[in-house]
This record gives sequence, structure tokens and C-alpha cells, in this order.
Amino acid sequence: MHDLPHQNITIAATAPTLRKPLTPRHDDAAQPHLIVAWARDSEEIREAQHLRYRVFADEMGATLKGATGLDIDEYDEYCDHLLVRDKASLKVVGTYRVLPPHQAGRLGKLYAEGEFDLSRFKHLRPKMLELGRSCVHPDYRSGSVIMTLWSGLAGYMKKHGYETMLGCASVPMADGGHYAASLYTQLQQRAMTSPEYRATPHIPLPIADLQSNLAVEPPALMKGYLRLGARICGAPAWDPDFNTADFLTLFRLSEINPRYARHFLGQAALDALTL
Repeated sequence: MHDLPHQNITIAATAPTLRKPLTPRHDDAAQPHLIVAWARDSEEIREAQHLRYRVFADEMGATLKGATGLDIDEYDEYCDHLLVRDKASLKVVGTYRVLPPHQAGRLGKLYAEGEFDLSRFKHLRPKMLELGRSCVHPDYRSGSVIMTLWSGLAGYMKKHGYETMLGCASVPMADGGHYAASLYTQLQQRAMTSPEYRATPHIPLPIADLQSNLAVEPPALMKGYLRLGARICGAPAWDPDFNTADFLTLFRLSEINPRYARHFLGQAALDALTL
């Protein structure tokens, strides 16, 4: 995947069985019509994989390896899978995949290492989660599902004593990459990590060949990350399978923005993180 020479890059312009209700793990932060919990078995993981396929392949046109109708890869069996369900239908409407440090050690790598040089992050790994494959069903994108997912992540970090989250915030490139290049130009000025947390992409987005001065706004999910205190770790990588520009994003609890955290996570979740 990562042996493509920079100068040859061509960027394209571009139902599971329902289970009994789960007991909410974070009643105080969850929305009344939503249930948040961790997948308990392979069937529930398949529900997450089905939603991921619908969003990434059917909606975004990603090239996925694995069974038709399911987004499956080698990382799934090592990860914990956070699910949000509609309380009425029990349908999975949002998910995150979380790779905890002990499982990353067993696997021998992080997903983001396929796109970036992460050698500067070694000292963070014992208390660092890797987040990935986040998606929300198209009928549930008002914001409540992602807020419920974040409240679940907050409780998970507090319970296990984790301090850092790392993951790729993906930006679509249907316009050939001009939006992503312009977004990077803006984020360079206000949302970069300090130099010791920079990461070099294996396949950089060819920003010099793209229009990078457009007036753009970050996607809603990335905007939420940034408001909470997350920072990007340098220039984005190009993911040819998903045809996205991936911004490596670092979030440390010590740098959380209390004002926005109270809004996004709820006061109880914020209190749990800052005790």
C-alpha cells in the first residue's frame, strides 16, 4: 500500500440480527433514545462491521478487503468496539474501534503506522489508545450519537487510566484534494502539536500541487476533536483505499478544553476525567 512513488500519485475526484437491549454503561451522558456499550461478542462486532461497510464502502466508495457487506481487517480481533444503538430499534447507529496499548503490543503495530512514522510516540504508548473506524449511520448525524460515543470513550479512559488518544481524522477528497490541502494550511496556524509530536506521512498528500488557499471549515467530527483540545501531528497522508486525506490527530487528557468538554461529554463524564 505504501510503496507508491510520490510523483506517480493519481488522486480520484470522487442486516444483522438485533439483540436484546444492552444496559447503558454511561446513563448520565447518554442521550435518552440511545444506548452506549461495548461489544460483548463476535455477533455484536459484526453489527459494527456492517455499519462501517455501509458508510465507508456504500456511501464513501472506499475499497475494502473482506466479506461483502462487512468491513473486516486484522485489527478487529485485537480491538474493543464501542457501539451506540437506537433504543427503539436496537440498531447499531454509531461505532468506534479502540486499540488499547496491551493489544497493540500483542499485534506489534498500530493502524496509523501504516500511514505515518510514529517513532516519536514511543514514550506515550503505555497509556495511549488508538481510535479508528468511527462512523455514524446517515440517519443519525444530528450530533447526539457522536456525543454519546465520546462519553463512552471518556468512561473507558478513566476506568483504565489512559492519558492519550491517537487516530487518523479522515477528510474526503471528492474534489481531488484541494479542500484537504486548504484545511491543512489553516490548521498549521492554529492546531498543530508541538514539534516533538510531529509525524511524517509515508505517502504525503501532494499539497504543493493542489490549491491550498480556499476558505474551508473542518468536517464536523474534526471540528469537535479540535474544540476538545486535540491537535494534528503534521501534514496529512493520502489513503488510496479510502481516497481520503488522513490527519494524524493527538488528544491528551492533560490538554482537554473544559468549556467544550462539558458540552460534548456532559458534566459527569468531564468530572470523571478530571478527578
